Amino acid sequence: MFSKSIITTTALSLALCQQALAASAADWRSRTIYQVLTDRFARSDGSTTATCNTGDRVYCGGSYAGIQNQLDYIQNMGFDAVWISPVTAQVQGNTVDGYAYHGYWQQDLYELNSNFGTADDLKALSAALHARGMYLMVDIVVNHNGYNGAPSTIDYSVFNPFNDEKYYHPYCSIDYSDTSNATNIEQCWVGDESVPLPDLRTEDADVASGYQTWISQLVSDYSIDGLRIDTSMEVDTGFWSGFLSAAGVYAVGEVDEGDADYVCSFQDYLPGVLNYGTYFPLVSAFSSTSGSISDLSNAINTVKGACADTSLLGTFSENHDQPRFASLTGDMALAQNVITFTMLADGIPIIYEGQEQHYNALGGSSDPFNREAIWYSDYNQQAPLYELIATLNKVRKQAMSDDGTYLTYQNYPIYTDTTTIAMRKGKMVTVLSNNGANGASYTQSISSGYASGTQVTELLTCDTLTADSSGNLAVPMGSGAPRVYYPTSGLSGSGLCGASTRKLRFMPRPKPKYVKKPKVKTMFRA
Repeated sequence: MFSKSIITTTALSLALCQQALAASAADWRSRTIYQVLTDRFARSDGSTTATCNTGDRVYCGGSYAGIQNQLDYIQNMGFDAVWISPVTAQVQGNTVDGYAYHGYWQQDLYELNSNFGTADDLKALSAALHARGMYLMVDIVVNHNGYNGAPSTIDYSVFNPFNDEKYYHPYCSIDYSDTSNATNIEQCWVGDESVPLPDLRTEDADVASGYQTWISQLVSDYSIDGLRIDTSMEVDTGFWSGFLSAAGVYAVGEVDEGDADYVCSFQDYLPGVLNYGTYFPLVSAFSSTSGSISDLSNAINTVKGACADTSLLGTFSENHDQPRFASLTGDMALAQNVITFTMLADGIPIIYEGQEQHYNALGGSSDPFNREAIWYSDYNQQAPLYELIATLNKVRKQAMSDDGTYLTYQNYPIYTDTTTIAMRKGKMVTVLSNNGANGASYTQSISSGYASGTQVTELLTCDTLTADSSGNLAVPMGSGAPRVYYPTSGLSGSGLCGASTRKLRFMPRPKPKYVKKPKVKTMFRA
């Protein structure tokens, strides 16, 4: 039997499942997302010196109240959505692999992680975001729970609501070298034998129903606008239809594989997936001056053809599971290029906290060293990459305003050589280089597709060019910096490069489309 926290009445479950918010996949296309690791972004006390040794893998005191207090920092960068860590109660105490500060070792779906704050704190953060016209995205886990001890010692009664061994697959280890073996990937366990992550039988009707009830309640209680779904490829694909219907909001799933065709195949089940198909060649292309531009170009074209809707992909160049880009190269020009791609290629751009401060994961390139405390940056809004991202957010918003096809127009390479890639998306041409900050200065002729005589403005330097009679642009390639070109005539009202600034009307969060339902006592505790 499920624990008493599960409400099983059919009428109530149906009512909960019908309360869809207005934040649909279409609403998310225009957003840009700032990813927050809740424990490491901001503390309630506002400290910028509090100790946080990432190698210790302990809670450092980041909280919902801390995030709320630093929303200006996020919004001034131009972001209108925030992705936070999983909110559920986790494995208690220290384990061989540290504390569950990251949120992926949950034990109780119906209790909040008190280290991050109370239910009222989370509701206050949600309300504060919505008051600014911003969306709240919550990371969730449906594939597994977490346990401190060997697989053979697991006490399944500690889990809520799935508190019996019958809800889980028998222990086996996933073989990721063979993605064609869906049974192995979906039914074996992630994690290790020190902190095993018991794999739920998401193909079973009772497990699926329990999750549908939970997600409907979670979305309703905290006015959540979107979901990031951890370990999506490890879940039975038949699970997603009912779950997403119950959630009623956009979801982007994690499929951590480099095969673009495989990653894109998950759009058959989820509206969005993280764009790992492009991530690996993107980082490889710009993390050294010998990176392969042709591999990146090929990946762009593969994803463009294989994914059902590239405008709903989550496009990123850093996250909490991958190396800090600055740990791979300290070249600021290369960092500018990889961020420019992230912000202006297809999909919904995602920037991971600290990327804007050029964090470089001292002590190691990946987990746990890429999960640093952001408060050590003093939330510097004059940092070069912070200012670049703020400008690129303005550029993207202007392109959306001026060109109704921009979001769904598929970005494609129009020129490549061993060090350069130029891409066209709508009216925008982006030229990127991996020559680095010490690269030689030269001029590159690029066939832009602009009509003869079209004047374009480079939006990072405000220099102008005019397309020649063949539509070519003579692009200056000095200093290895990215170049972003847009027709000068389309900048009116943008405030970019001396253009007038339109008087913006405040755009509140879309009004939720709730179906009237009976009042229910909240099932979440903190």
